[in-house]
Amino acid sequence: MIQSMTGYGKCVVEFNQKKIHAEIKSLNSKALDLTTRIAPLYREKEMEIRQTISSALERGKVEFNLWVEKDEAVSVSQINGTLMAEYVKQIRTASESLGMICSDNMADWMPMLLRMPDIMSRAEVEELTDEEWAAARSAVDGAIAALVDFRKQEGEALAVKFTQNIENIRQYLAGIEPYEKGRTEKIRQRIIEALEQHVGVDYDKNRLEQEMIYYIEKLDISEEKQRLTNHLNYFLETMRDGCGQGKKLGFIAQEMGREINTTGSKSNQAEMQNIVVKMKDELEQIKEQVLNVM
Repeated sequence: MIQSMTGYGKCVVEFNQKKIHAEIKSLNSKALDLTTRIAPLYREKEMEIRQTISSALERGKVEFNLWVEKDEAVSVSQINGTLMAEYVKQIRTASESLGMICSDNMADWMPMLLRMPDIMSRAEVEELTDEEWAAARSAVDGAIAALVDFRKQEGEALAVKFTQNIENIRQYLAGIEPYEKGRTEKIRQRIIEALEQHVGVDYDKNRLEQEMIYYIEKLDISEEKQRLTNHLNYFLETMRDGCGQGKKLGFIAQEMGREINTTGSKSNQAEMQNIVVKMKDELEQIKEQVLNVM
């Protein structure tokens, strides 16, 4: 069954007092347009992540985010006590050499000490371990799987809508037949009445019949009806073949449009033209939604 290109997926995995978030969303696009925002710790795995997403999604405008939410107690900045003690020692030595008196209350020192270089420092730079990458990779795979499930659900909804549109066009096409059968006699009668209005005009009835047959053949829509029916059936067959049929369905819809337009140009009755307009409306709904099919 077809899949939609629109979707959203998210997965969260806990590892060593941190939460690894993977989020992915997609919209329709002619090809795969992938943008990523990856936490620095996992940036070395960006190519692997891109290949995984590309093989799973194929098409769409895709945005992928991978970030880490740490425990506040772990992520808080650390005070470098050793360096602070060295600063205090140097300040006391400099004060004594200059004959200055330093306060013994350390609370008076803290505002100054906290502004000294490198007093506040983050924890040491992390290195990505195999265990953590396995956890992050499971988050990536989970988000992609959630997106694919979302796409399948949207694809099922599109398939129901397309099937209804196709059946409506089929019914409208069948509705043309009664008007088509009666219009031959109407055309013949209209031409004869026009000739009879010109009193005294003599005409060859055999030649008139030939001309009428030629004229009626030009307005015949039997071939258009047959081709349109074939396109309707082919659209449904292609839709059931599986995902990755979006472009093909778009081409079939274009061919359907050509047959409907030709039928409209040959329809010289208001009732038939009204039916053609309704078929065009159903087809436009298909063309609009087929852009979302992968």
